[in-house]
Amino acid sequence: MTATIAADRAADTRRVSVARGYRFELVKLVSQWRIRLLVLACWVAPALFVAAVSQQSSLPVDTLFGRWMHATGWAGPLVTLGFSGTWALPLLTSVVAGDVFAAEDRLGTWRHLLVAVRSPRRIFAAKALSSLTVILLLVAGLACSSAAGGVVAVGNQPLVGLDGHLLTPGGAAGTTLLAWVCVLAPTLALAAIGLLGSVALGRSPMGLLLPALVALAMQLAQMLPLPVAVRVALPGYTFIAWNGLFTSPRQLGPLLIGIVVSLVWAVVATALAYLLFLRRDFTNLTYEGSGRRALTVGALPLVGLLAVTVGVVAVATPATGSGIEQEKLQRSVATAFAHLYRMQTEQLNRPDVTEEQLKATATCNKGGGKLAPEGPGNDWRCVVSWHLPDVEAAGSAIYQLDVTPDGRFVADGDGPKEVNGYFLVQTPTGDAPNPLWQFDGNVDLFHTTKG
Repeated sequence: MTATIAADRAADTRRVSVARGYRFELVKLVSQWRIRLLVLACWVAPALFVAAVSQQSSLPVDTLFGRWMHATGWAGPLVTLGFSGTWALPLLTSVVAGDVFAAEDRLGTWRHLLVAVRSPRRIFAAKALSSLTVILLLVAGLACSSAAGGVVAVGNQPLVGLDGHLLTPGGAAGTTLLAWVCVLAPTLALAAIGLLGSVALGRSPMGLLLPALVALAMQLAQMLPLPVAVRVALPGYTFIAWNGLFTSPRQLGPLLIGIVVSLVWAVVATALAYLLFLRRDFTNLTYEGSGRRALTVGALPLVGLLAVTVGVVAVATPATGSGIEQEKLQRSVATAFAHLYRMQTEQLNRPDVTEEQLKATATCNKGGGKLAPEGPGNDWRCVVSWHLPDVEAAGSAIYQLDVTPDGRFVADGDGPKEVNGYFLVQTPTGDAPNPLWQFDGNVDLFHTTKG
């Protein structure tokens, strides 16, 4: 009799292992029609979108790398990445992680699950891992599908970086993949917040919407002229900071800090969700979440974490204020202009010239010189000067700049029209606008100009 009981207990232990529970929860998730629909959409829709837009006469030039979708297939996945960080990934984490615990509350199946598994700890681990697996599958679909659509529709061509330098097809592919890998960190942070909301708020719709609302709040914060330390300390900053991978040298400081902050948020939010889950009352079939516990164990620790990360980033980094300064902007504009001038020279079949020979410089002011030359705004004006070999007079071109709070800028040519006006040039992929007409750039917010 004793041997039989021991055998039954051993069988129960094998049956409720984390691996077995994980497989069970994963099957439950994948069997839901909305999850299947999301998987299908993420693996098919980006390819169709990128291929369709790449064949249009008008491109989404207001989005990062959108102006290059005619020139290379690697611009498409980067446009998709920008959209995903703003809208798609927050919504996906809400649907998957934000509902993984609340679904049991709506269906009233907690008692059956506890009888079968007999361990809240293993239930939490299985549900967290299964939701993470589905989210990774969705992100992989967005990346692979958009890349395939771009390469098939346009081709495996070089990509122009954010400082005008040209990335080889292999370099563009590797950097694009790295950018998608980097945004997994803030995606994990939103997923952890979704787990926390699903546990703390029960069947309340607010638990499902929490990751999307947090992401929206962080996007609104990024639009404000906040100090750079506060901006980088937000867990969603990596959705923007991957831009620094496409400059030479790479602007890795904000990106690495953003990844670390996101991972810290992911760990802390998951731990808080775990603590709340172990403390909840599973005997109450009408459980709607605990408002007080959600505030004291969920929200307040995250607010404290934000304050700590802001303080640490402010002390550990040299950047002050907005991080956008006159000298930084001038250097970025001059560097991008020099790279793109060489591209234009090649496209127009003119004698080759190097950046060292050009000696391009930029002089920028804000508000016609009436405002302090710092911070974001659409009232920046830059005059770029350069020299050509065997030409005594220096060339000059005027640009109007729109600089966003995250350091990205769009330079719009304002003459002379022979240099930065709108006209078509012949490229290996067909006619394209003059590369010096409009171009994107990025200011390194952490680079210091002192000393």
